[in-house]
Amino acid sequence: MTTPAPRSPRHEALLRVVLAAKEPTQPGGLAQALQASRPTINRALRDLLAAGFLEKLGDGRSTRYVATHAAKLALGHSLSPAEPGLLRWSPAALPLVETLRAPLGTRIPTGYDSGFVGNYVPNQSSLLPTQLAADLFNAGRGRDQQPAGTYAREVLEQLLIDLSWSSSRLEGNNKSLLDTQALFELGEQAGPFDEDTLMLLNHKSAIEFMVDAVPTEGITVPVIVDLQAKLMRDLLRDSRDIGSIRRRLVNIDGSVYSPSNVPALLEDMLKRIIEKVRHIRNPVEAAFFLWVNIAYLQPFADGNKRTSRLSANLPLLLHNCAPLSFLDVERTDYATAMLGVYEQRNVAAAVELFEFIYRRSIQKYSVLRASLAVPDPLRARYRQALNELMQLVVFHGRTLDEAFSQVPVDGAEITALRAIANTELDHLEAYNCARYNLARGMTQRWIDAGRPR
Repeated sequence: MTTPAPRSPRHEALLRVVLAAKEPTQPGGLAQALQASRPTINRALRDLLAAGFLEKLGDGRSTRYVATHAAKLALGHSLSPAEPGLLRWSPAALPLVETLRAPLGTRIPTGYDSGFVGNYVPNQSSLLPTQLAADLFNAGRGRDQQPAGTYAREVLEQLLIDLSWSSSRLEGNNKSLLDTQALFELGEQAGPFDEDTLMLLNHKSAIEFMVDAVPTEGITVPVIVDLQAKLMRDLLRDSRDIGSIRRRLVNIDGSVYSPSNVPALLEDMLKRIIEKVRHIRNPVEAAFFLWVNIAYLQPFADGNKRTSRLSANLPLLLHNCAPLSFLDVERTDYATAMLGVYEQRNVAAAVELFEFIYRRSIQKYSVLRASLAVPDPLRARYRQALNELMQLVVFHGRTLDEAFSQVPVDGAEITALRAIANTELDHLEAYNCARYNLARGMTQRWIDAGRPR
């Protein structure tokens, strides 16, 4: 069962108490402040730790908790000048950063250089330092032999929230992380939709598409184009700009970089980027290559940076590595990393930003995945009942209510088991149906029929 982000009022209230304390806080003090039992507080603390919103200090009676940078962002706290973002540029990157901070009028205008991709030779060239790429791959890869996309599916509930919110926030979206959690729980019932809401829902749809499509289709131009189409649905005035190569001029705010405006070149370069990335053996290097090159090319009328962020996950998905969620990134740092690529084809700042965000993603999702490895006692107890429920719904065409009337379940646990059954039906696919003794063809027909239940 996926560990939830702070979704309830109690989770949010606990975080606010920890933040207000301005010092490490004991569980007993939280229980007293919130007038809640210790078991209730302990459960909330476990949830918030796994979601990356709290950090634990000490053990036993000396245990204390502090709020993380992500918690402050989730609750909409502004960082003061004395509390900057977590990323620190190294001395090696600072000369580039200082150059990019110079007034626009002092920077030399530049256009797209096809040699940035053309001179790259997969597995001989490397945008990331080769040892760093190897270290990040070893740290982020799944240790077990499982089908492509398994890692992402196991942490999908949290990934949908994290990546949708962080990517949207980098575009100026004002919704909080908690707003995003609540929105995704309500789904299409949450309307009417403003632009911020549509942006988040589009991210969710695009990530779900990505996790489903990439293991079978691989990294292709149509997949990249479809990602942009899903990300920009209902957000552009001209529908011809959705899911198609750009046919008009675009400008990069705050930059002297002017992308190419030749559609034939944009289409050709996108094909070359995809062809090269498919041959890169290290998926972390491939992820970085896709991220910077799609953003640099600007192949679409809008949504290029969003598309590049999601595209960076494609090689990681295929190789069962931890996904890249872009949490804890300040917009100014992200802009600086991109400007280095745009104006100087210098990836020094982008490398440091990428390492920072991917190490944090690895840490978060490896902890979350490890927590999922502990068997759920309710699932274990009703293992046979779940088999019967799946077969009654998928094979015999029963509704879930009808199926529950035929399967013995303790009345006190029926609500929890129903939630598990619904989740299993949502995630049921032809490639994983054998665990419930279901045939692939029959399962696919049920899916094609709209997953009736």
